[in-house]
Amino acid sequence: MQVETIETPSLGDRSYLVHDGVVALVVDPQRDTDRVTAAAARLGVRIAAVAETHLHNDYVTGGVHLAQELGVDYLVNAADTVDFTRRPVADGEVVEVGRLRVRVVATPGHTHTHLSYVVTDTGGPGDSAGPGEAVFSGGSLLFGSVGRTDLVSPADTDGLTHDQFHSVRALVSVATDEAALFPTHGFGSFCSSGPATGADSSTVGEQRRSNHALTTTDEDRFVAELIAGLAAYPTYYVHMGPANAHGPSAPDLAVPAPLSADELRDRLAGGGWVVDLRTRRAFADGHLAGTLSFEPGASFVTYLGWTVPWGEPLTLLGSEDDVATAVRELARIGWDHPDAVLGDPLQALPGHPVHSYRRAGWSEVLTEEPALVLDVRRTDEYAAGHLPGALNIPLHELLSRTEEVPDGQVWVHCGSGYRAGVAASVLDRAGRDAVHVDAAFDEAVGAGLTVTTDARGRPGTVV
Repeated sequence: MQVETIETPSLGDRSYLVHDGVVALVVDPQRDTDRVTAAAARLGVRIAAVAETHLHNDYVTGGVHLAQELGVDYLVNAADTVDFTRRPVADGEVVEVGRLRVRVVATPGHTHTHLSYVVTDTGGPGDSAGPGEAVFSGGSLLFGSVGRTDLVSPADTDGLTHDQFHSVRALVSVATDEAALFPTHGFGSFCSSGPATGADSSTVGEQRRSNHALTTTDEDRFVAELIAGLAAYPTYYVHMGPANAHGPSAPDLAVPAPLSADELRDRLAGGGWVVDLRTRRAFADGHLAGTLSFEPGASFVTYLGWTVPWGEPLTLLGSEDDVATAVRELARIGWDHPDAVLGDPLQALPGHPVHSYRRAGWSEVLTEEPALVLDVRRTDEYAAGHLPGALNIPLHELLSRTEEVPDGQVWVHCGSGYRAGVAASVLDRAGRDAVHVDAAFDEAVGAGLTVTTDARGRPGTVV
C-alpha cells in the first residue's frame, strides 16, 4: 500500500490517494480535484472509490463530482442526510478497493456522524512499499490533538467532546500500533481543537503514547480542558456543511474575463469589495483608494473568507497567475465566479486616487511610542501576551467595529504582519491614518518591548 498526500496549506488540510499500485481510494478530496486525478495519472493507478470521513466544515468537498465524473462509489456515512447519490456506509462495514481492505469505524466527536477508515493491504509481503495498515482519521485523532467539537452547535459541544474522548480510544483499539496515521485536519486548520505537534507523520502507537486525548484518563477533565481551549474559527465555516450536504458542483477555475476600467470605477464608487493581490509591501507603497490588501499565500483564503462579508461580489486585481491562484483558493470555500482586472492595479484606473501608508517594525514602535496600537490577533492570542495598553479588535471583527478605533494615527500589528496588512487596508479604506507594523509578534520582546497578560493600561501605552 502506498499513500500519496495532497496538501492544501492555505486551509491546513490534507487529502489522500491510497493505492495498491493499480487501484486507488481517495479520502477527503478538496473541491479542486484536478490535483487528485493528476496524481493518479502520474502514479498510473485507477481511482475506484472516494470516501469522506465527514461532511466538512472548513472547505467544500470535491468528492461528489469526482465520484460522479469517474462513475465510482462515493462512501459517505449512511446517517448523513444528503441530496446526492452515495454508497452509504456504517460502523464495522468492510469495503474492498482492489486489494485494499477498508474498515469503517464510527468516530463521532468532530461531528455526530464522523467516520474513520482503517485500511489494510491484503497483498503478499513485498508486493508494495509503504505501510501495511493505515488509519485515515479525518477530524478525529490528529497529530498531538483531536478535531474541535464546537462546529455543530453550542448545545452539542459538551456531548460531542465526550464522544471524541471515547472515539479516539475506539479507533486505536482496532488498529495496530504500527499503523500509519493520516488525519485530514491538524496542519493549520481551525478544525483542530488545539495546536498539533507540527509533525509531518505519525503512527497510532506514537499517538497512543503522547496524544493528550489518549493519555488523559479523566474524561471530565479532558472535556473541560478541550472546551476551555477552543478559540474563534472562521465565520464562513457555517456555510460549508450545508454546501457539502447538498452536493457541490465542480468548480470553474478559469481566469475571469477582465472588467473594463468603467466597470472597475463603478465598483469602487459603489463601495464594492475590490481585492488587490500584490504583496502587502507593494500595496502599502501605493494602491487604488478603496481597495483591500489580501496577499496570496498560506493565509489568503482563510482571512478573506473570514473578513469580507460572505458571498458578496468580489473583484480581484493582480497578475494572471495571482488571479488564477485566488480563483482556485476561493473555489475551495465555495466562493465562485469572482471578477478580475489583470495587470498592475495602479495602471488599471487612470485618474483614480492612489493611497499609501507607512510600514514600520518593532524598533520604530519602541522609539516612537505611538499613542494608539491596534492588535488584530484573536482574543486568545491577545490574552496569551500583548503590548501593554494595546487595543484588541480581531481582524475578522474590524469591518464592523472600525468606529471603536479612536481617532488619530493607528499603528496596527498581528502575529506575523499578514493580518495587520489586511487591517491597515481596512482602516485606509475607511479613511483612517494607518501604520502597518509588518513584523512577527514573537520578535517584539527581542526588540526591547514589554509583553504582558495584564489587560489594564492606557490604549497604546508601550513600556
